[in-house]
Amino acid sequence: MGKGRLEAFSDGVIAVIITVMVLELKVPHGIELPALLPSIPVFLSYVLSYVFVGIYWNNHHHMLHAVQHVSGGVLWANLHLLFWLSLVPFVTGWMSENQFAAVPVALYGAVLLMAGVAYYILARILVAEHGKDSTLARALGRDYKGIASVVLYAIAIALAFVNPLVACAIYVVVAIMWLIPDPRIEHQLVK
Repeated sequence: MGKGRLEAFSDGVIAVIITVMVLELKVPHGIELPALLPSIPVFLSYVLSYVFVGIYWNNHHHMLHAVQHVSGGVLWANLHLLFWLSLVPFVTGWMSENQFAAVPVALYGAVLLMAGVAYYILARILVAEHGKDSTLARALGRDYKGIASVVLYAIAIALAFVNPLVACAIYVVVAIMWLIPDPRIEHQLVK
C-alpha cells in the first residue's frame, strides 16, 4: 500500500502531541518578570520535549521519504512509535510540575527510551520490507547514533535516582546529537 496515509496520520498525531504540550504552559498571574519564575521548569521541559518530538517528526519524514510502500507490520510499528510519543506530554508535565524529581525524570527517560526502541523497530521493519540493499538500508547503516541514544537513555534513567539534573543533562546531550543534521538518507536519495 502507499505511504501517504501513514505520513498524514503521523503528522496529525505529532501535531496534536505538540498542541497538548503547549497547553501545559499556563499564563502567569502578574505583570512583572518575577511572575514568570514559577514557569521556568515548565518552559524548560516543554522546550526539551518539543525538540525531541521535532526530531522524531523530522527523522520519520526522512525515513518515509526513502521508502516506496508500507505494509500492515509497518502500520503497527508506526502506531507503536506514536503511542510512546503520545506519552511525552504527560511525562513532560509530571516532570516539570514536580521540579525535576527523580521518579518523574526517570519516567520521562523511560518514555524517551521506548520511543527510541519503537523508532528502531520501525526502521528495521522498513529495511526488512525494502531489502538490505535498499536506499533506506544503506542510509541507516548500523545506526550507531540510534543505538547510542537508547544506551544513553538507559544510563540517564538509572542516574535519575542519583541526580535527576545529570539525567536531564544526558537527555539534552541526546537531543543535541540528533539536532546535528543527519544527512544519511538525503545523501542516499541524491545518488
